[in-house]
Amino acid sequence: MNEDLFSQLFDLFNQPGPVNWKLAAELTGHLAGGREPIEPRIAEEYQHLSRLAQLQITGETPLDPGAFSDAIPTDRRGWADSHLMSFRYLVEPIAPKFAEGAMPGPLAMLGPALLGLQMGIMVGFVSQRTLGHFDLGLPSVEAMDISFIVPNIEAFATENGLDRRQVRLWVALREIMHTALFSKSWVRPHFLELVERYLDGLELDPEALAGRLQGFQDPEQFEQLVGESGGFSGLLTTPEQQPDLEALQAFVAIIDGYAEYLMNGAAARLLPDLARMREALNRRRSEPAQGEEVLTTLLGLEVRPNQEIGTASFCDEVARRWGEDALTTLWEQPANLPTLAELTDPVGWAARVLLPTEDL
Repeated sequence: MNEDLFSQLFDLFNQPGPVNWKLAAELTGHLAGGREPIEPRIAEEYQHLSRLAQLQITGETPLDPGAFSDAIPTDRRGWADSHLMSFRYLVEPIAPKFAEGAMPGPLAMLGPALLGLQMGIMVGFVSQRTLGHFDLGLPSVEAMDISFIVPNIEAFATENGLDRRQVRLWVALREIMHTALFSKSWVRPHFLELVERYLDGLELDPEALAGRLQGFQDPEQFEQLVGESGGFSGLLTTPEQQPDLEALQAFVAIIDGYAEYLMNGAAARLLPDLARMREALNRRRSEPAQGEEVLTTLLGLEVRPNQEIGTASFCDEVARRWGEDALTTLWEQPANLPTLAELTDPVGWAARVLLPTEDL
């Protein structure tokens, strides 16, 4: 980190509020990098493919993508700047744990800076790799526009030897399917409730916090904290959080798995390389990016989409045994969503949700 940036960050520590968002924005911009203009012809193709994806989803799936505006092709910096605050639901609920009373004396004012620093690290690093809102598992739920991070999508296609146009359409379909699911009246509020319930049960370790905050006063330790997301591990403990964590994991898995299930029917003809694209995505997800590790090291959140749980197989089995209508009951109310255990036990889910309307 250069001396000018370090000096600027140090001067930002005394910002008001429970989370130092000014510090977060400064760090996010630095990590996301400079602006990368998108060629007009490339931007036009992304917008065309997003309209094609909406038509395909409307005609081939039970989802209603609604009247989305044209997709926004952007670069890493543009995405990071516009989506930073959309992740505030991950830290604002825990901010009171870092507020006055958690730490005595002058160190107390550094709690908001620590949270801002973590958000800046997360969004800045994630912007270097994410293909869209839903790659992280925990989406940027406030900014629900359709954004394409063009440099990342193009790099993903090149690195994996994939057809660029197929990758662009595939990302468009994934983004619009996920967004359509989150646009259902109860889905987003239910997701935020699951996150808040989990975060509410976290407990702060004052001794670990004191050690990290002391690092803010030492330039070498501070630079290490910025460069290593694991520098904040152990601050929050999860004594009785397994049920809440599993509920959140199951939700993220079924959202992603249902979208993958629909993709099989809606896009197989348009995307002959669909299997290869999924394999490439799963390989990448097996090695989380540095920003993604913030969720684990600070919050204890290990939330991975469907490839580790096989949620698309759950959807396949439900549709095979009881039909598409049974599968769409998932989205009638929160109680119909499968638990983590039920994702590998479709019969158990059906016995709970479909009885007595179905003969199992």
